[in-house]
Amino acid sequence: MALLTLGINHRTAPVEIRERVAFTPERMAEAFSELRAATGASEAGILSTCNRTELYLAGDDDCAPALLRWLAGFHDLDAADLENVIYVHRDSDAVRHMMRVAAGLDSMVLGEPQILGQLKDAYALAREHNATGAFLSRLFEHTFSVAKRVRTETAIGENPVSVAYASVSMAHQIFADMSRNKALLIGAGKTIELVSRHLADAGVRDFLVANRTLERAQALAEIHGGKGIVLSEIPDHLADVDIVISSTASPLPILGKGAVERALKKRKHRPYFMVDIAVPRDIEPEVGALADVYLYTVDDLRQVIEENVRSREGAAREAENLIASGVQDFLDQLRALDAVSTLKVFRSRAESLRDAETEKALRALRNGADPETALRSLARGLTNKLLHQPSTQVRRAMAEGRTEVADFLRELYQLEMLDADEPTTTEKL
Repeated sequence: MALLTLGINHRTAPVEIRERVAFTPERMAEAFSELRAATGASEAGILSTCNRTELYLAGDDDCAPALLRWLAGFHDLDAADLENVIYVHRDSDAVRHMMRVAAGLDSMVLGEPQILGQLKDAYALAREHNATGAFLSRLFEHTFSVAKRVRTETAIGENPVSVAYASVSMAHQIFADMSRNKALLIGAGKTIELVSRHLADAGVRDFLVANRTLERAQALAEIHGGKGIVLSEIPDHLADVDIVISSTASPLPILGKGAVERALKKRKHRPYFMVDIAVPRDIEPEVGALADVYLYTVDDLRQVIEENVRSREGAAREAENLIASGVQDFLDQLRALDAVSTLKVFRSRAESLRDAETEKALRALRNGADPETALRSLARGLTNKLLHQPSTQVRRAMAEGRTEVADFLRELYQLEMLDADEPTTTEKL
């Protein structure tokens, strides 16, 4: 079965393009419904995060061109606009890529743990939509096992510099004493939860959390003694905060230029520090053009994160070795499964030939044939039937110069070459 991965990530494309091919939760059912039909793949998976969108397909044929056309069409884009920013991995390279992603080796933040959870969520979502089968399920499960080994046997995940941490580190460039600043966090997912912890460690004591559902906003805000609000209340509180960090799954911007302009007038142009971690973006890009607003996207955090990469190069090499071993183990499993399937077919054919020859002998016995003659006829007929096709194929291969087939036959049946003058068993009889 052919395996294909087609993707776009923080290395190949800026956030302006990544956000256009991101899959929102609301459209996942539609995507899974169309994806296999458009590509002919038998199994599929979709991973969509702030840094990457990846499609995993398994089937009988290489469907990369059809997959690119479908991805572009689904997001109302021209396929030519994506050709220079996508990457495609096939078969063993696709296996290796998935394992590197799960282990955090392909992340902007080397070794960051969040991607493994996101990949597990992608697998669960594919299963929920009945998009995976035996092949992708085996690959996902094996990938998770390898990623776990990487995290337990190397230092790749020790004290990682996450996107959340990098966001707070950049805030220090604007505000020296963050205990005096109030933070507005938009969203209530894992990334924002990490942001809240780092802000609290940096000295922030005044928190406001905005979310689509008030209950989740309040639950996160109360951890730090803050207040939860719904998204529609953001304009009412915007002038009172200094730090805004947003990470939601909204398909449209939540914070616009007009709202920020009005808030700046109220706060007499005291500076804002804003980080938009979301893809698609939560904060309109035009906000960054306003005076006294320092707006950063996930791509702007690269410098802080690259220092983390340099400090983990040794652990990364160890992790790559574990992944190479994991890829080989998976391929060995596939070959073993293929051997089992082949042996089942081989045994089934042999049993059919046996049954046919046995029935022929039984008919002869019922018609009064000599038992010894019937038995010898059964043995001879079964031997001829079992050996006819292999013998024909070996002769053909030898005539074509493929001598390794004969070598394999000797290995398979543990044959020793007969001396040229020695009669065969048949001749002895």
